[in-house]
Amino acid sequence: MTISMKDAILKRILAADGEAVSGQELADSLGVSRTAVWKHMQTLQEEGYTFETIKKKGYVLTGVPNSLSPAQIELFLKTEHFGREIHYFDIVDSTQTVAHKLAQEGAPHGTIIIAEEQTAGRGRMARPWESVHGTGIWMTIIVRPDVTPQQASSYTLVVAVAVTMAIKTLYKDVEPAIKWPNDLLVNGKKCTGILTEMQAEADLVQALLVGIGINANQEASEFSPDIADIATSLRLEAGEEINRAALVALILQYLEQFTELYVEEGFASIKTLWEQMSCTIGQLIEVTTIRERFEGIASGITDDGVLQLTQDDGSVRTIYAGDIKIL
Repeated sequence: MTISMKDAILKRILAADGEAVSGQELADSLGVSRTAVWKHMQTLQEEGYTFETIKKKGYVLTGVPNSLSPAQIELFLKTEHFGREIHYFDIVDSTQTVAHKLAQEGAPHGTIIIAEEQTAGRGRMARPWESVHGTGIWMTIIVRPDVTPQQASSYTLVVAVAVTMAIKTLYKDVEPAIKWPNDLLVNGKKCTGILTEMQAEADLVQALLVGIGINANQEASEFSPDIADIATSLRLEAGEEINRAALVALILQYLEQFTELYVEEGFASIKTLWEQMSCTIGQLIEVTTIRERFEGIASGITDDGVLQLTQDDGSVRTIYAGDIKIL
């Protein structure tokens, strides 16, 4: 991955772990002038990084913003493919839109597109998604699994398990529950949405574009009145600020592991984990599809991730797509 000179300087300073880094050493090792180093340091300060300058020793990092920059994510990254190429934006219309273009241009498996803010973020059925600057995690991962388009239909459920595992690992007091097919709820309120889109031929998946939107550090006042009663953030639930870069890195780690398992053994190998984390199974739900609306008990999912609904007469309906409401 090609990184900017500013990020290269930041990476060196972060790796120093509180020790002084000489401006001259940075200039020599990166092949730039001391003036260029100084200008990039000024830019980093404008972005929220703070430094102490020690005479004859150099720069000492004293403060780090809660950023999603590649250098920040790489500090925590333990993957082989996922996140090894990062396209980072301060503001973008939609990470999903950028991902479609990059995937068509051949971006490698595991590439992520991540932004501090989206101006046209969207969820399923083209619904708008609020993406307040610097508070959430708005990213799309380009995944190129060796599966058929039919098999890929359950991949959103794999992603939900990976995100849930990452949140629970870092924040023990937060218990996300998966609402079929693509939402994570905490205490009944939505904190995460997942949107998976596909580029494919008749029998071959070219790429899955996995959009993940997480309300990480929003305060209650930052949600619009339209969603204030049904949305929450991890910060509100955990009672502490969320380190977004650390959470992104752990999501990528779990997702890489579960993707490999999914490709080798299918969704059935992950199904039990999904069921344990679900708030849908066993509940009376209302299902809304393009054509109709009906109710029943969510009795389980198939090995392909398809929802099974048991109705009052004992008949079982198979739900491939639709919106559900837990009654």
